[in-house]
Amino acid sequence: MQENMNTISEAHLFKGLPENQLREIERITVVESFKKGDVIFSEGDDGYGFFLIATGLVKIFKSSPDGKEQILHILGPGEPFGEVPVFSGKQFPASAEAIAESRFIFFPRSAFVALITANPSLALNMLAVLSMRLRQFTVQIENLSLKEVPGRLASYLVYLAGEQKRDDFVILNISKGQLASLLGTIPETLSRIFAKMNSQNLIEVRDRNIKLLNLSGLEELARHGKDLE
Repeated sequence: MQENMNTISEAHLFKGLPENQLREIERITVVESFKKGDVIFSEGDDGYGFFLIATGLVKIFKSSPDGKEQILHILGPGEPFGEVPVFSGKQFPASAEAIAESRFIFFPRSAFVALITANPSLALNMLAVLSMRLRQFTVQIENLSLKEVPGRLASYLVYLAGEQKRDDFVILNISKGQLASLLGTIPETLSRIFAKMNSQNLIEVRDRNIKLLNLSGLEELARHGKDLE
């Protein structure tokens, strides 16, 4: 299916591979669809393969024994998830849930490992993606441990501005409750910080549309990670 080939060839995971290798990869895949709220896998499940997002959104999260949820990543089209067990052969280290109607391309572990053995360049691409994820985790840990919540939110808004290639406004593609979990806080605290940023003319919030009134001010807050005055 050409649509799946396009998704595979445009993903960072497979960038630069010749068409014959892309065809080999596409042959082992299975297309799976999930509705919003469907659990794709749970922490501790056997790592039977990994997924590439064709359409939709996925949250990767961990849950505490008391049911508290910490979102680790929000991933969208073109991004892989569940790929760590492909190398380790162990269980999924976190859970994954579709937060929008989604379509994924699934790569069975045994078939993909056979391809890696035959094509070492695939492993190099995957290691590059895993290294990028490690850097993202490092930044997230720094934000959660060293910055107050306003600094974390400012960092996220600056990140979105770069991701969406805008400097005037950004669009949240997740709910504010999910954003609160991603930033390691609660919705009530996040709402207060949004209101305070709004009153200080840093941003203007209209539902999920956030106008960036003072991008340099947000960047300053993101760098220093301090609380708002």
